[in-house]
Order: sequence, then C-alpha cells, then structure tokens
Amino acid sequence: MDGSFVLPGDVVGSTEEFVSGDCTYSRGGKIFASTAGLVRIDSKTRSASVIPKSNAPVRLSQGDIVVGEVIDLKDSLVIVSLAFKKGHENRPLSDEEATIHISNVRSSYVKDLRHLFSLRDILKAKIIDERQMRLSTGDEDLGVIKAYCNRCLTGLARKDSKLVCPNCGSTETRKMSSAYGLGVV
Repeated sequence: MDGSFVLPGDVVGSTEEFVSGDCTYSRGGKIFASTAGLVRIDSKTRSASVIPKSNAPVRLSQGDIVVGEVIDLKDSLVIVSLAFKKGHENRPLSDEEATIHISNVRSSYVKDLRHLFSLRDILKAKIIDERQMRLSTGDEDLGVIKAYCNRCLTGLARKDSKLVCPNCGSTETRKMSSAYGLGVV
C-alpha cells in the first residue's frame, strides 16, 4: 500500500495496524484517504498518511507548525502573513494571515512587542486556534528564525542572546527560536 496512489474515500489501512495520519480519517476500523495522493506508511509511528498530489489547499489545524513573515505590529498583536505549513513546504499558503496575541508570545510577561518582533521577520509558530488563526511562539523552538536590521536591512547574526548586524553593527533583540539562523524549520 505504501507509495500507491489513492483517491478520497479509498482505504489506506486498518486501525488495528496503524493510527490515522495527515490527510486521512478513520471510521469503522478502517483508515480512509481524505484527499488524492500517495500513501505513506511510517513504521516508527505506526501511522498511515496520504501525501496530497492535488491542487487542494493545505488544511491548517490546531497544533500545526507554520512559517510566516511579520507584516504588521499593533500594541498587543503581531500580524503574520503565512508562507507554509511545516511538512508541506512545497505547497505555499496564499492570502492566509494570522495573529499572535501578546499573551501567546512567551511564558513570561511581555511589555512591548516591538522588542521581540519587527517587520519582515520570518518566524515559526504553532496554531492554537484555527478558526480565528491565532498563533503562539511560547515554546523554545518557536519564534523568529530570520531577522533583518532595522537600520540597513542586512540579515542579523546571532551573538549569545542578541542579534548583531554584520554590516552596521546595530544590536537588536527578538523572541528567537532555538533554531535561529540554522536554516531549519
């Protein structure tokens, strides 16, 4: 079954053998495809998934990790234009915006969002409410993964807990992901 092409409603496995993974659902002891694509069986997690091979948009759900760009900052909100969902990097999200409320930035008190985010920052966040598209950067691996100097727009380099511009020497702070600057999502 692994690697075979299926259509929505086709059986991809049994709930006795596998758990339902991405783009599948279970009913009556069987796991069915919810989209057209290729079956992927993961022997480590014992899950049956379908890798979409259609033009259907990527579905976003609570708990998904997404990557996007900061396009606006308000007093208590960061507005993010979403680029893609982790695991679906080759399927961009178009015209999808989300927000991070100041209370979901990190576990400690946040006085000013402008000390933790800036326009054009690329960040990784978790969806905590898919209906209102609310995000969180509270976990250590979530937050800004690429930032640019507010003076000269050069990419900032991590130096301890700060970010330094290699061009003009400006020092800035962000709510950095533990993966900042690694090029890993």
